[in-house]
Amino acid sequence: MRRAVRYLFVMVAIVGMGALGSGALSVASVPLPQPVPGIASVSPANGALVGVAHPVVVTFGAPVTDRVAAERTIHVTSPSGMPGHFDWVENNVVQWVPDHYWPTHSHVSVGVQALTTGFDTGDELLGVASLSGHTFTVSRNGEVLRTMPASMGKPSRPTPIGNFTALEKERTVVMDSRTIGIPLSSPEGYKITAQYAVRVTWSGVYVHSAPWSVDSQGHANVSHGCINLSPDNAAWYFNQVNVGDPIQVVA
Repeated sequence: MRRAVRYLFVMVAIVGMGALGSGALSVASVPLPQPVPGIASVSPANGALVGVAHPVVVTFGAPVTDRVAAERTIHVTSPSGMPGHFDWVENNVVQWVPDHYWPTHSHVSVGVQALTTGFDTGDELLGVASLSGHTFTVSRNGEVLRTMPASMGKPSRPTPIGNFTALEKERTVVMDSRTIGIPLSSPEGYKITAQYAVRVTWSGVYVHSAPWSVDSQGHANVSHGCINLSPDNAAWYFNQVNVGDPIQVVA
């Protein structure tokens, strides 16, 4: 009798293991959460003074497979409790973009994983390019400082309309038409060194000095997409603007 009970127990155990084995296969098929890569950099730098439209940019050390998990490691705090949203620009780079301009002269705290950093904002320096008015108007905290004649993109190469941010400042920059698909041998081709360049988009739109288009500035749009200013006006704006200041292009 004892031998029969032992035999029955072994049979039940084998059947039970088979049932568990079937369930185990379905559990193993569920992808396991992937660890979030370490941080390569966070911008703005700790203690930086930036414009009121500057996003928080987090670069991870490797491509991120679980974006939601990565976003949960990023915490942005400002005095106004500014809401914002995430915008992935590369598979390892995400921006936290404020829904409105940061308050002027405020401190923004950023926590990413174990890193704590923060930056400060200055005045609200806003540049507005009017395509139809052929002007570039700069205001500080709502007060117009200067309205300048400008020339924007020609009909075949229009300046994009929308809200942008001053991405970087370059005292001189080489502009090569091949970067936007125009051969140097083309009648539209060019390779020039521009002065007082403020980058508006990573695709190559700048506000910059353009002495060659001064006669058209204020009257016609003749550029390949950039916002052309006279040398004096471009130098003035270059010396006023900070990285992160807002730039608007309107029809």
